[in-house]
Amino acid sequence: MPRSETTAARQVVDLITGTWRAQALHAAAALSLPDHIAAGHGTVAALADHTGASEDGLARLLRLLAALGVFTGDEEEGYGLTDVGALLVADGEQSMRDMVLLYGEEFHRAWGAVVPAIRTGASGFEHAFGISLHAYLRDVPDAGPRFLRAMNAGNVFFPEAAAAFDFTRAHTVVDVAGGSGLLLSAVLQAHPHLTGTVFDLPHMLPVAERHLSATVGAHRYETIAGDVFDKVPAGNDVYLLSRVLQDWDDERCVTLLANIRAAMADTGRLLVLERVVATDGTASVLPLLWDMHLLMAAGGRERTLDGYRSVLGAAGLRLESVHSLALETSLLVAAPVGGTPSAPALP
Repeated sequence: MPRSETTAARQVVDLITGTWRAQALHAAAALSLPDHIAAGHGTVAALADHTGASEDGLARLLRLLAALGVFTGDEEEGYGLTDVGALLVADGEQSMRDMVLLYGEEFHRAWGAVVPAIRTGASGFEHAFGISLHAYLRDVPDAGPRFLRAMNAGNVFFPEAAAAFDFTRAHTVVDVAGGSGLLLSAVLQAHPHLTGTVFDLPHMLPVAERHLSATVGAHRYETIAGDVFDKVPAGNDVYLLSRVLQDWDDERCVTLLANIRAAMADTGRLLVLERVVATDGTASVLPLLWDMHLLMAAGGRERTLDGYRSVLGAAGLRLESVHSLALETSLLVAAPVGGTPSAPALP
């Protein structure tokens, strides 16, 4: 086989075995292997004793995960944690364990329906579970809190977002569909003069209450239950919208954005955190993967900058500025059309 064909064949093999790597990581998290190893139980025998799993199966899984850089060591000397493995410890700082579990369970099943999702345009999650992701999070016990914990692991850009916008003239902030309250707490901690509100569906608020009560003084925040497609709290200076537009089609996005616009004063600002798909040939694979994942999970999509301009404009808002954040995320600052400018408008 010519060298070019060998290289191409290896690329195909690497692509089709990608899910095996993800599922091996999921197995490690589901069996709490990083927690047991962190506690000093790094041998195959000790891990089998603590997990109830077979020694043979564990030995093979651990050998693979060591080769993938999740663990150090080997079967003879025992296993330890790399920086990657440390992120899977349940109570570790910035733990990603819940994210790995969600992607290895519910989202793995959703991706199993990729072909019918592409054919019909309905989400892979609906094909796999028979209900939408939003209904699942509302109706299945503990699904909403588990989802929020998983999403928290991908929120490393929140402190950057809090620093990227000038909150000097603001007094009140509302995190619309604010979920866990992490974004609001990052903003309030960075700007002590602000008070804030998490606005979300009732089943999502307990997680936000717990987080905000532990990180922000009780006098600086409140939580309000409601549906963004009906109305949002009015009269605030800054509205936050983090990874919400990605879950909905353009029509629904315009509806929720119009509700935010109706609640804003002409001097207000909307801060949107989303991934933007580049159209100049520089797009990396990650935003494109997320775009496909949104179709699998919720029937949503990532958008180009023109796509965001379009839905914002239809709701009476204009894109004022764009700031790059970590993990290929962007902060889009939107202002009411005809409102008071605070920064040069984008071309």
